[in-house]
This record gives sequence, structure tokens and C-alpha cells, in this order.
Amino acid sequence: MYFVSTTQALNGQPPEENHSSPAVSFKEAVLHCLPREGGLYIPESAPDLRPFFLHMGEETTFSELAAAVTPLFFEGELNPLAASRVAERAFDFEPELLRLDETYSILSLYNGPTGVFKDFGISFLAALLEELLNGENAMVIAAARGHTGAAIARAFQNRQGITTVLLYPDEPIYGLDSGSYVPQGGRLIPIRVKGSPDDCQKLVSALIQDRTFAERYRITAANAINVGRLLPQSFYFLYSFVKLKKHITGELMFSIPSGNFGNLIAALYAWKFGMPVNGLIAAMTANNSFGEFIKDGTIADYHGEFLKAAVNKNAAFASAVTPVLDIHYPSNCERLASFYKSAPAVMRNMVFPETVDDASTLRAMKTVWDKYGIHLDPHGAVAFAAAEQIAAGADFYDHVVVLSTAHPANYSDLAFKASGKRPDLPEHLASLDNRAEPIAEIEPDLEGLESAIASCS
Repeated sequence: MYFVSTTQALNGQPPEENHSSPAVSFKEAVLHCLPREGGLYIPESAPDLRPFFLHMGEETTFSELAAAVTPLFFEGELNPLAASRVAERAFDFEPELLRLDETYSILSLYNGPTGVFKDFGISFLAALLEELLNGENAMVIAAARGHTGAAIARAFQNRQGITTVLLYPDEPIYGLDSGSYVPQGGRLIPIRVKGSPDDCQKLVSALIQDRTFAERYRITAANAINVGRLLPQSFYFLYSFVKLKKHITGELMFSIPSGNFGNLIAALYAWKFGMPVNGLIAAMTANNSFGEFIKDGTIADYHGEFLKAAVNKNAAFASAVTPVLDIHYPSNCERLASFYKSAPAVMRNMVFPETVDDASTLRAMKTVWDKYGIHLDPHGAVAFAAAEQIAAGADFYDHVVVLSTAHPANYSDLAFKASGKRPDLPEHLASLDNRAEPIAEIEPDLEGLESAIASCS
């Protein structure tokens, strides 16, 4: 499986005509996660995984599925035995699929160590890098906030030879163990940036694009800009299909809470890998981040007026109960644009942007509790409400898998407001609320970041 840059794809330039940016292997895309000419890596072509997952049954574990399909991404660079090691080291947890009735299932993705869906992609990337590096030293960097930093820190904590740099915006930091910091003998460098989440994201890209510095420390990213973290998110869509294929009679849809659109693009990749799916609901808040650009096709005009219009439109968001979904500039926007350009009919006929307001979000949390006795996180509630809105249409015979992307106990107050009962907080999540302090604070500039890294190395 080979990868090209979104810049190359959006310019419509075949890789054989672009000698400065040839297609690269999956290993190269993981270890050097940003193309030199800018943009993000996307698959040049997709392997057909149907011979594998079509023959899997309900007894198949998530780790077994990951081990079976991963070697096809590597074109001989990772053999089945190594892929099995990666899967076993990454996943001592798996998703939980709950069939509610003939119309709805919920895919719970909060069973990992920090109770968020990101545990799946991050854990896979951490185990994969450890396998690829084979004891050599390297550094991963990530923009972090909320529980994302804790998820990355825990996934990489015991990985041989890997140092982790976390960039936090100017806000409190939670869930880190100071005993894992570099000055305490660990391999974690948390840095607070005197700026916004966007400033942190820009610094990650700038650091990786400083090739001299990045090659000195062998730096790659742990955010979803790295395909080694993004592609494993397609596994849980395949896993859902394997679990459901004998039990549903209608067509299959997924309702996906969408902010950075990582899960949406992962679902589209799962379709390219051969997963039978008939619809993907891009469930968004009432701020409607980028939905209209997906509907009318202007997302394909990524290098034209699209970006300017999108940024202007999203300059000010109304307050929402799901602020994590309100992203000013989704990091996977270029991947969506390139997918639209390569398959516009798929995007027009299979992707359904749907907006949900706060009242509908809380109502969905209440409905799922009252009807099924299940607490739903607010992001999952956005997806459930969007699915309900789609299902209200005439002649709807599909089965919808709703993604629940965070443990509901992380949103205890909202759950209580919606249902009158607080979810139980698992013991392993309690420590995520412990406040931590960074090793360094810097201005949002590359020189300050590189100095902070060098002083800790």
C-alpha cells in the first residue's frame, strides 16, 4: 500500500509525473508523517480486505481482525508475525457493539485506558512504531488537550526508545503522571504553549517540516495527521460489520460524530477496503462545521475560495454542549477534499451531513437512557439524534450503527441533566482528573519549541 500527498492529489498530478514527491510506503508515511511539499498523506490505492473480514465471524476479536488486515498495508514490510505482535501489544481492549433494536446499534469506543475513541488509533501507532524502530530512538510529538494528552502519554509510556512531546494550549493540563517526565527518568515532555489549540497544531507541522531538526531526533507525529494513527480507526468499522452481518436484513449505515472528521474519513477508507456500507452520517452540531461544503461539493475546491469561505464562516462558534466537535479548521479537511475529488459520486450519495442542536443532543441522551437503559456521551448523542433525523424519512429500512466516542462518566453533569442519574466512573478513569504541570512554557514559535526539546534531550 502506497501513499501520496493531498497536495499532489488535489493538483491532479499523477505520482509518476511528480519526481519531487513519489509515492511512499506505509512505513515511510508513518515514520515521516508529513510530505515535503505539504499536505497530508492519503492512500494512493486501497487493498481489497474482503477475503479477510468477509469470512470472519462474531467470535473474531478486535486484535485478531487488526492482525489479519495490517500486513496488507505494508506490502511485505511487516510480516504476519510482526503484525500479530503489534495487535497484541496495542489492544488488550476492544470496542463493544450493542444491538438496541432492528434500527439501531451503538458502537462503544471508550473501553481503552483513557475512555476515548482515540485510544484505538494511538495504541496501534505506539505499538507499530515500537515494532518498526526495533529498539532505535525516536520522538513523537502531538498537539493535546483534554484527555488526548493522557491517552498519548499512556500509550507511549513503556514503548522502548520513544520520547513523547505533548503541546498543550494555554489551559489546564490533566491526567499526566509527573513520574513519567524526562527529569524524573521517564520519556514524557509536556509543554504549555501560550496560545490556542490551532497554534499547537501549527507548531507540530512546523517542527516536522524542519527536516534538519526532525531527522536529528527522528520526529514523527502522534496526532491523526499520521496515517499510522488514522488508518486503524477503519478497523472498528470493519469490526462492526463482522459482528452485524448475520443479524441485519436492511442496509448498513454509520452515524459518526464529526469535528476533525477523522472517523468519517476512516469510514470512507473502510468502504474503499471493501466494507459493504450504504451511508455515512456526518453528525455535527448546529454550528454546521463544513457540512455545506460536503453537500454542495465545494470542499473539492480546496485550493480555491473554499478555504477562505470556510474560515470566515467558522470564525465564531455559538456555545454548544459538545465543544470538541466545533473545530474551526478540521485537520482532515484536505483528506476529505481529495476523497471528494477522486470519488464525487460516493461523497454526494453516501455521505449525509446532518446538524443537531443542543436541545436535540440532550433529548437523545434522555431517549437512549429511558428506552434502553444506556448512558450515552454527548458526542454519541449528536450521532444518535442525527440518525433519528435521517430515519424519520420515508422508506427507511437501514440499520444504523451510532458511534459513542467517549465514556459518559466524563460528562457526568450532562448525563445527570438528561437522565437524572450519573454514570459510574471506572476506577482507571478517575486519575484523568488529576491536574498536572508542564515541564516548560513557550511562546507559539518554532525556535522556542526546539529549544525546549533540546534542553530536555
